[in-house]
Amino acid sequence: MTSKKRDIALSELQAAVMRVLWQRGEVSTAEVADVLAGERGIKHTTVATLLTRLEKRGAVALRRDGRQLIYRALVSESEVRRSMVSDLIASLFAGDHKALMAHLVQEGDTAPGDLDQLRRKLGKGKSHD
Repeated sequence: MTSKKRDIALSELQAAVMRVLWQRGEVSTAEVADVLAGERGIKHTTVATLLTRLEKRGAVALRRDGRQLIYRALVSESEVRRSMVSDLIASLFAGDHKALMAHLVQEGDTAPGDLDQLRRKLGKGKSHD
């Protein structure tokens, strides 16, 4: 995975495809299709289209192994998460990350220990995964 900052947002289906790649490393179109057919009922042709689009965007790399197309992720899950959360904060919270945290606390189902756990994480500083 690269360490340079990328701006990459994924649709729900693209994220499902990427999760398979993140979990399994290099996989064929057929393998991704098998996983997603079982989880979501997605057809092989849809998976092939999603992978082609992700490859054009630079999110995945493609290589041929005989007649099979093999894909691997070029962006990490944390890069995608960081990018998408940044976009969310910019568009819905005018760039104010504190407003997002306040919203999550006010609107979310927080268990008694959740806030203490968050305080501990904040005390350790930013994670660099």
